[in-house]
Amino acid sequence: MTHQHHSHDSHDSHDHHHPHDHGRTGRFGSLGAAFRELFVPHSHDAADSIDGALESSAAGIRAVKLSLVALLATAVAQMVIVAISGSVALLADTVHNVADALTAIPLWVAFALGARPATRRYTYGFGRAEDVAGLFVIGMIALSAVLAGVESIRRLTDPVPINHVGLVAAAGLVGFIGNELVAVYRIRVGRQIGSAALVADGMHARTDGFTSLAVLFGAGGVALGFPLADPIIGLIITAAILAILRTAARDVFRRLMDGVDPALLDAAETALAAEPGVIDVRDVRMRWIGHRLHAEAELDIDPGLTLSEAHRIAHEAEHSLTHAVPKLRTALVHAYPARPPQG
Repeated sequence: MTHQHHSHDSHDSHDHHHPHDHGRTGRFGSLGAAFRELFVPHSHDAADSIDGALESSAAGIRAVKLSLVALLATAVAQMVIVAISGSVALLADTVHNVADALTAIPLWVAFALGARPATRRYTYGFGRAEDVAGLFVIGMIALSAVLAGVESIRRLTDPVPINHVGLVAAAGLVGFIGNELVAVYRIRVGRQIGSAALVADGMHARTDGFTSLAVLFGAGGVALGFPLADPIIGLIITAAILAILRTAARDVFRRLMDGVDPALLDAAETALAAEPGVIDVRDVRMRWIGHRLHAEAELDIDPGLTLSEAHRIAHEAEHSLTHAVPKLRTALVHAYPARPPQG
């Protein structure tokens, strides 16, 4: 007897909120931990502050819109300083920041697409648009690393004088603060809704902030009589961007390859095994589609049960699964009669 059970996401929907404490209180207990957080942000695929599908998509769009406005405001402030100082280097950095801020637009489109219902052609919906947007963000982070490295090497071999050092330093500070605030906001919301692409875009904003920080430190070095400080710090920032690129690319490509946190499987298997009537859990598989999880499970049940009883067990198992696994949108539960013991 085989029973397939689909979650009631479309006609008996459940939105579950599970307050969990992941030990964040002590994460910044040391300077080393705080520094590591910049390059490898602490992440749980199971972060579950926002679980509802429509609610999480709306939160993603809101984060993208607000951060885009903040980045454009930062760029405008930098442009004012460019107009006063006449710094060509600062102008280039400002234009770069404006261009990178526009990476929010593909994500905006992806979240809007992801909220659309499935169709006969796209039977799983449009959540994968997020992963495509994530690839675009990864490309922009890589481009930032290349541009920062090339510019730093060029300035090592052909130093460029920096005028209006104080104003240039102020612009660098404005750029860093604006980008870092956006980075923190995007990464936080991305974790809450389970969006690897939004987290990656937050890390992208952080790379732009580091680039602006290089402008600040470089200007400080020039003011202290060490003009090579600018390109040297630029090379250090390039290395930092590459570290961020590695982390962001890992997370986005894991999503593309249907990778999930093994802890999610552990939670699902534990919940299913504890369900009355379940003799054994044969297999559990999960995949992310956008920022929502989809699962399939195979269960062994008593072969003497009726079809109606098997249906009830599968339904209750699915319901338990939605409580045990945050952001789970659908679950397909197969109930098989347990094999008799051999011999």
